[in-house]
Amino acid sequence: MELNDLERQRLEKLERLQEKGFPPYPARVERTHTTAQAIAAFEAGGDGTDVTVTGRLRSIRIMGKASFAHVEDESGHIQLFLRLNDLGEDAYAAFKQDFDLGDFVEAKGTLMQTRAGEISVHVGRLRMLAKALTPLPWGKEQEVDGEVVRYSAMSDVEERYRQRYADLAVQPEVREIFRTRARIITALRRFLDEHGFLEVETPVLQPVYGGAAAHPFTTHHNQLDQDLYLRISFELYLKRLLVGGYERVYEIGKDFRNEGVSFKHNPEFTQVEFYAAYLDYYDVMDLTEAMISSVAQQVLGSTTITYQGHAIDLRPPWRRVSLRDAIKEMSGIDYVDYPTADGLIGALRGIGRQPEPGASWGKLIDNSLLGSIVEPTLIQPTIVYDYPRDISPLAKSKPGDPMHVERFEFFIGGMEMGNAFTELNDPLDQEQRFLEMGRLYQADDEEAHPMDEDYLRAMKYGMPPNGGFGMGVDRLVMLLTDQATIREVLLYPPLKQREV
Repeated sequence: MELNDLERQRLEKLERLQEKGFPPYPARVERTHTTAQAIAAFEAGGDGTDVTVTGRLRSIRIMGKASFAHVEDESGHIQLFLRLNDLGEDAYAAFKQDFDLGDFVEAKGTLMQTRAGEISVHVGRLRMLAKALTPLPWGKEQEVDGEVVRYSAMSDVEERYRQRYADLAVQPEVREIFRTRARIITALRRFLDEHGFLEVETPVLQPVYGGAAAHPFTTHHNQLDQDLYLRISFELYLKRLLVGGYERVYEIGKDFRNEGVSFKHNPEFTQVEFYAAYLDYYDVMDLTEAMISSVAQQVLGSTTITYQGHAIDLRPPWRRVSLRDAIKEMSGIDYVDYPTADGLIGALRGIGRQPEPGASWGKLIDNSLLGSIVEPTLIQPTIVYDYPRDISPLAKSKPGDPMHVERFEFFIGGMEMGNAFTELNDPLDQEQRFLEMGRLYQADDEEAHPMDEDYLRAMKYGMPPNGGFGMGVDRLVMLLTDQATIREVLLYPPLKQREV
């Protein structure tokens, strides 16, 4: 890779450090305090305490025989006070000539406070830990609430995603998003563990994909000489465990759907799913409200959040409305009056909508009515329940209503957040549903739920009545960190490879 002028200058500095006997990448590191611990030690009466701090140089100010710098680690930053008389001529000259912003250093000295009142390390020894050969894209410094903050000079959003390491290095607020993400996942686990669920792991590579309507990624297993699919859902494997005697199970992990991207969709995403014996979708509604509000309280300290300018209250109880009523309220269409796809297409065109050609009746309801018209209006937490049977092959039928099943989705901030059912546990009905799905979709439509003979075999051993739940964790992170696009909450979002 060709070096630019700044990189060549830094390479020359690295070579000078080596010639002077200052290793630019030593094998051993000393650290007694993080920068935050050093500041806390001083504030606890530790003036003069010996410390060794490490981190990345984020500012350098040369002032003749004395200089100042700031070193930053994950906990924060602290000022370094460096003098020629303390470091010696060779080390001080090396600092002035060959140290740059972005270098990792080790500073050993004593805690002090400058005349300006800033807690600092009076440095007696300074070592290079890692010479940065490429300058970080730091922008101009600005003072925010008394704190000098450097902002990123990466104005190209795609470049931020391609070089996430540089993005994280110069933007502490981006690092905080992913700390929050980790706390959200921890809080989800804590809630489910405390409610008697067992965390399990199910196969990522599956011989039959299922549990959702989605296009799978396909791969080939050389040893077995068979095609396998990256899972699109955990559902069918988790429900097999209910047959095996576990009553409450969950998994948090990656799913993969070979589909397009949007502000709320990514082909690789993190999902949480749980299944609980002897619960129905009303019980799961209650659990959902409790879990989401609990996670917000644990992570943010409040159940009131702001998302894209909207104040949202996550406290239970949430609004609950049937899908039929929600659509009728927002569109004026009662889809029950249009029991065929052609009839519903006519009704949609009557209100100025252009539905997807060839879509089934259920898909028209899900995409053209719910997704396009209703979903964007559901800002406050809302549970929408009772969905068409033909787009819900794994849900139990609603008693006395052959058109609908006991399924709900919940929406917050104008986004669908999760999906849940009273799960179907009748193997004969399940087999019939698989066959119906095969007839409803075209033969080459991979969104048709495939027949899973082994899952049917498991059901025939007896599956307890149960309620199930699935939620995209990435969308929950978007919500709780106030991010408008899913790529901001993925460390490494997929991008088309550039031609070299």
